[in-house]
Amino acid sequence: MKQIVYLFLFLFFLNIPSEAQVTTLSEAAEISIITIGPGKNLYDKFGHSAFRVKDEANGIDWAYNYGTYDFNTPNFYTKFAQGKLNYNLSVAYFEAFYQNYVQENRWVKEQVLNLSSTEKKELFQYLQNNAKPENRGYLYDFFFDNCATRIRDVLKAVLGEELQYNDGFVTEQYTFRELIQKNVKANTWGSLGMDVAIGAVVDRPATAWEYQFLPQYVFEAAAVATVTKGNTKEPLVITTNSLFENTPQKDTSNFLMSPLFVFGLLGLIILFVTYQDFRKRKRNRYLDGIIFFSTGFIGVLLLLLWIATDHSTTVNNYNLLWAFPLSLILCVAISKKQPKTWLRKYYAFLLILFALLCLHSITGVQTFAIGFTPLFVALAIRYIYVFSFLKKQTASRSSKQPT
Repeated sequence: MKQIVYLFLFLFFLNIPSEAQVTTLSEAAEISIITIGPGKNLYDKFGHSAFRVKDEANGIDWAYNYGTYDFNTPNFYTKFAQGKLNYNLSVAYFEAFYQNYVQENRWVKEQVLNLSSTEKKELFQYLQNNAKPENRGYLYDFFFDNCATRIRDVLKAVLGEELQYNDGFVTEQYTFRELIQKNVKANTWGSLGMDVAIGAVVDRPATAWEYQFLPQYVFEAAAVATVTKGNTKEPLVITTNSLFENTPQKDTSNFLMSPLFVFGLLGLIILFVTYQDFRKRKRNRYLDGIIFFSTGFIGVLLLLLWIATDHSTTVNNYNLLWAFPLSLILCVAISKKQPKTWLRKYYAFLLILFALLCLHSITGVQTFAIGFTPLFVALAIRYIYVFSFLKKQTASRSSKQPT
């Protein structure tokens, strides 16, 4: 019953009415960074960050959360797909906010900030002003402007040069893609989906400042950051509390349902059909039509993500080297018994694209989904066979023509 009450409170008191807001804090008030651990769903695998403002004298214990959005936004899904969806700063009663993550079995940590009374009031006023309906919205960007980076940016905006971050929390250099893949297993559908949709722009090393797009690194960066007090530097965090320890869950993943297995099986089917075609000296035109339709359709989606959206991370996506959009238009042409002779040149073009894909992968220009590896091998072999078959078919046609 208590759990139901907390859930109800979280939903009902998600936004604190503006008339209930307080304009200042007492001397004993505390402001903290709240870090929440990863959840079981893909969208919460990366954790979460928020501010907590606690002032018993004024009856305040509020969570300031930059990670909320309104499902009632007009054209919600269209804006989400186009990268034009605004996220909001919402203000919630901390207990309801906290209990929501307890119910999800996600650990919760608190870092109480080493701020003067004046700095607390300035930070509180900044948050209060930012929470106003006309100010609370911002254009979300997964890597550069999200619930975690907002914590860092707000502190820097209020404290200015008095706040100094250092790179001490970064012990190994990772790219943006490697950082997000540390939070999801490599051979999962979530991992594969991100590797397909996200372009080469995330395959560069992230700076220590940029690491803080992930809540865990906001926590680690704050732990070693300093604030200037007079002529001395003091730690930004004065106390770290573990508010909730989660219970570890057993891994329930099934390899038989993983991308590597599924695309491995699909690759074997393509190779088997290709072998049968080789033995019988024929070409399964339906398989080629399906391949062109599937890869071309994916390519069109990736191209739209690149040129028709505001997503900063879906540009320069070299998955288009294997999912080439033009194949969608040519799927009918390749399905004919006697395809046009120029399609042989198109297959040569596709093989060149595969060579570039391998080069990009080896040189680190872009990392491709590990689950697609067997499919890439099968497609390359299929393309080589069809290229050879069409070449022989063209030669046979030429020899039958009267001279």
